Amino acid sequence: MSLGDHLREIRYRITVSVLALVLAAVGCAFFYQPLVLFIMEPYNVARTDVKAANPEANLQLANTGVTGPFTLGVVILIVCGLIITIPVWLYQIWAFVAPGLLAKEKKYVLYFMAAGIPLFLAGCAMGYWVWPKGIAVMLSFTPQDLGIMNYQDMAEFVTLELKIILIFGASFLLPVIVVALNLLNVVRGHQLKKWRKGVFFGSFVFAAIATPSTDPFSMLAMAVPVTVLFFLAEIICRMLDKRKGIFETAAKEFQIDVDDGR
Repeated sequence: MSLGDHLREIRYRITVSVLALVLAAVGCAFFYQPLVLFIMEPYNVARTDVKAANPEANLQLANTGVTGPFTLGVVILIVCGLIITIPVWLYQIWAFVAPGLLAKEKKYVLYFMAAGIPLFLAGCAMGYWVWPKGIAVMLSFTPQDLGIMNYQDMAEFVTLELKIILIFGASFLLPVIVVALNLLNVVRGHQLKKWRKGVFFGSFVFAAIATPSTDPFSMLAMAVPVTVLFFLAEIICRMLDKRKGIFETAAKEFQIDVDDGR
């Protein structure tokens, strides 16, 4: 294909993805109330926990400004549309790159997508689950018996929640990335063993920096699964290295037999 053909195909793929996103966002508008309740659920859970520990706590979640409610609605609908249309735009990306891949490369891409998508969704679910704990920890630092009201802007809260969920989802992709690098012969299993302590320490540092809420519970909830996933990736890489070694040994023996005329 010429450069112009590639550009036209990119335009077509983007147009299809955007149309799907718009239609999904419009469809989500009919369920706006349940969506808002779902987004607010972590805050409600955290507020209940804080109130149980400190009945005098004054917590409030509200929109600010004239355009605040509209902006919040647009953000929620677009994000929900993106989530619903994941199969559409993933297929569009695949349809664009697949013609340029070899059969073996296509197989690897499908394997990585089959492993990466569930891991990413599991990470997002983990982020949504631990988020109320993080909120409760941060709100608990509000001084008691001083009449201080903890006022939280709704748009800021939704943005922070999305960051938490996406960061957790992305962190769960670590084993997929490590195994991919191993298949590309960039890293080996024995190297990962040497790096294990540094990676474990780095996962805690990364979790402390990456979690926007900066609470220790969210940090541990991210660092521990990432550490376990890295260890599993190391085991897979060592198994792959062993399998490669068997194939390499068999190929060398076959070459020796050919050279000897056997």
